[in-house]
Order: sequence, then C-alpha cells, then structure tokens
Amino acid sequence: MTGRTPYRFVFAGGGTGGHLYPALAVAQHIRTIKPESEFLFVGTKNKIESRVVPEYGFNFKSIWVSGFTRKLSLGNLLFPVKLFVSVIQSLVINFVFKPRVAVGSGAYVSGPVVWTASVLGAKVILLEQNSYPGITNRMLEKKAEEIHITFEESKKYFRDESKLKLTGNPVRINLKLGNKAEAKKKFGLDESKKTLLVIGGSGGARSINQVIADNIKNLVDTGIQLIWQTGQCYFKNYKNLENESVRIFSFISDMSMAYSACDVVLARSGATTIAETAYLALPVIFVPSDNVAANHQYMNAKALKAANAAELIEDKNLKDEFLPVVNELVSNELRQKILKKNIAAFAKPYAAKIIAESAIRYAELS
Repeated sequence: MTGRTPYRFVFAGGGTGGHLYPALAVAQHIRTIKPESEFLFVGTKNKIESRVVPEYGFNFKSIWVSGFTRKLSLGNLLFPVKLFVSVIQSLVINFVFKPRVAVGSGAYVSGPVVWTASVLGAKVILLEQNSYPGITNRMLEKKAEEIHITFEESKKYFRDESKLKLTGNPVRINLKLGNKAEAKKKFGLDESKKTLLVIGGSGGARSINQVIADNIKNLVDTGIQLIWQTGQCYFKNYKNLENESVRIFSFISDMSMAYSACDVVLARSGATTIAETAYLALPVIFVPSDNVAANHQYMNAKALKAANAAELIEDKNLKDEFLPVVNELVSNELRQKILKKNIAAFAKPYAAKIIAESAIRYAELS
C-alpha cells in the first residue's frame, strides 16, 4: 500500500440509470475535489453501467449476479450459485483494490460488493434514491456509516435514524442547459417548433412508447416535434416511425443536449429524472410506473403535482389523457413558467458535493 493514495473508492450499483447516475455524480465530485483519487465501479456486464461508466472515465469490473424475481424461473434457481460466485468475485476485487470507502447506490449488485468491502475494512456510504428503500440498502444498513436519502418518507424503513441524512439525489456534474435553438439544430429539428422530450427511463417504458406511436401523426400535425428515447429493447419496434419531426433513439447519452432542446418533458417519475428536471427547472408531465415497489413513483409524482410543480398522468389513464395534457402544456407558456418555478424548489444542487465530501472524510480517517 506504500505510495498509494488513501483516496480509493469502490462504487457499486446499477442495472438502471436511476441507480447508476447518482453514484457517477458523487464520483465526479470526488474527482474534482481530490484528482489523485482512485475509483472502481463494479456492476454487471449486460446492464447500463458496463457501457456508461467507461464513458465517464472510470474503471469498471463486472460480477456475475442477478436479482431474485417473484416468478418461477431458471434465474431464481441459479440465484444461490450466482450469489456465492458474486461474493467470491467481490472479495477478490476488493482485496486487490483495497478501497477506503465503499459507496452503494442500491440494486442487487451493490450487496456483495459493499458487504465484502466492509469486511475488509472499508467505510460504507449508502445512497437511497427512492421513497421506499430497496431491500439491498435495508440489508446493508448495519454496515453503513451514513445513508443519504432523497425523501423524508424513507426514514421509517430504516432502524437507525442517526445514520440517515436527508441530502437529496445527486445530479451529474456535467448536466446543464445550453442554447435551445442550437440544441434543436443538433438533433436536426426545426428551431422554431415546440419540442417534446420523451424518456421512459434507461430501459424504456412500454405504455409510453405505445401512446407516442399511436399519436405521432396528431402531434406532428399540431406542430410538435419529438425527441424520443425508446429503450434498447423497444427501439426496433419504433425506429421506422422516425421522420424530420421525430428523432428516435434507443438511449440518449448526452442528456444535457436533449434537455436543452425540449420545451416539455414526458417521463417516468423515477427519483433521478425528478432530480434532474428539478435541477434544470423543466416543465414535466410525469407518467409513474405502476410496476415499482410501494408505488413510489406515483407518490413522487403526486407530491410534485400537489405543489403545482408538474403534471401527472396515471399509467392507466395514459391513452385518454395523453393528447389533451400534452397539447395544453406545450402550447401554454405561462403554465410552463409556473411549473418551472415550482419544480426548481425541489432541487438539491449540492447533494453530490455533500456526499463526496463525506466520502473523502471517511477515506482520510480509515
């Protein structure tokens, strides 16, 4: 260990952008404060983290692990084997890397990585983005020095309130708004037309994709352009609908450009999307997923709707309400200004910096 920097951080979490991007935000801030730091992200090789983490300039290693589903499946039968293998892999990775601090951002992959890092002496910081905490973070609670939460409601699901910090959801350091006209031009869109950005999460959303496909002609006929992220598994079904007013992507890497180009966002109400749209003060129509634990996306969106900070369409009402709600908000600039002002109050712009400084402090103490 002689000559090695004490600022060594292992990050674990992924599967979706909601678990990955907060971790990346914290790592970016640590790197800004302590450029000599060493970082290692651990995830699974077939998920978003394996592609995105290297793009951000961080080292990445994969382990063989998957979650446990409620249905009878081959994956469930393999779960004990995968868990055992992932613990051994994580133990080897952490023994070689020797992290001073392990940061877990939720999802099943963070379990073996963070647990073995703590066994080897690393301090543990957990990030919980959702109002209803995932099982992995709840199981790792005893190992954690600090648990940074986004919602006040999360407190009741943890046993030790002294570890909880209501910090907010970290936002990537490079996320910012640029010139709208230039951004539209980069997407090959008309600078003078209103633009709707559609993002159903990193994996896509079936119901949102279908309602967009069903209403493309109506949207275009009323002068609305689209930037549409379908998700990788849905892209092939909808790519043929692209035209000069509709730009379709399986995944959008440069979200700053996409946010800059749009006038209104239509999105799932995951914690990361809420954090980003609040940080940038964007007018949003949230369509909560009804396939999440404790219906937390609906609760997230309902709180924003109650504060007059966003529009809300329940998934079950999407077919009937989509066109009237979208047309009204896109054409009503006064309503957009109200939503932008109110959603900005939910922003926590210093969350990543606060967590980064805490991680650095633990690295220096351990």
